[in-house]
Amino acid sequence: MKNKLQLDKANGKLMGVCSGLANWSGMDATLVRILFVLAAMFSFGTAILIYLAIGLIVD
Repeated sequence: MKNKLQLDKANGKLMGVCSGLANWSGMDATLVRILFVLAAMFSFGTAILIYLAIGLIVD
C-alpha cells in the first residue's frame, strides 16, 4: 500500500484525524479542518460522529 490513511497525532489538534486525512489526500490540513467545521455546522452533528468514528477506527 502506497498511500495508507493514518492518524497524524504529532501534527493533529484533537485526535489527528484532519491532519491524517490531509496527508492522505494531499490537501492542506487547515483546509480539511475548515471543511470539517463547516460540515459539522451544516450537517446537524453528523460530521462530528464521522470524525469520532474515523478517530476510533483508523490506526
